[in-house]
Amino acid sequence: MNKTEILQEIIARLTAGAELYQRAARAAQFEATDEQSKAENKYDTRGLEASYLARGQSRQAAETEQALQDFRALAGRTFAPDSAIELGALVELKGRRDRMLLYVGPSMGGTEVLVDGEEITVITPHSPLGQQLVGTKTGAKIKLPSGEERRVGSVQ
Repeated sequence: MNKTEILQEIIARLTAGAELYQRAARAAQFEATDEQSKAENKYDTRGLEASYLARGQSRQAAETEQALQDFRALAGRTFAPDSAIELGALVELKGRRDRMLLYVGPSMGGTEVLVDGEEITVITPHSPLGQQLVGTKTGAKIKLPSGEERRVGSVQ
């Protein structure tokens, strides 16, 4: 599997998310400052709520932009077959009947992308699964949060 394609797909997903957050933040900011959002009495909090929403959306946009920079910095990382798992690794976990593909990223854990018909999930080194994986090598056994044991099939 081509890691460059995977990374490009993750970056495309994050770019779309950042644009969405930015548009939502602008809309919420407009709502917060619009004349019609001016409080009519002390119980009218529409403008205040819109400003909180705008701040949250702006924070999400900034975090996603930072994640984009971090993922772009991972481009071109390659691993030898016997390398230990670290940031930028594509990891295959084999179960009895199936397998999972995980990309160890700097942030945005839980992001899923589909490449060549395969689902790849981003995990971070700070997640419980990421903590187990970082530093291990092909052949190592790990335990999923569900209690199921898996074997590291490959590291790219």
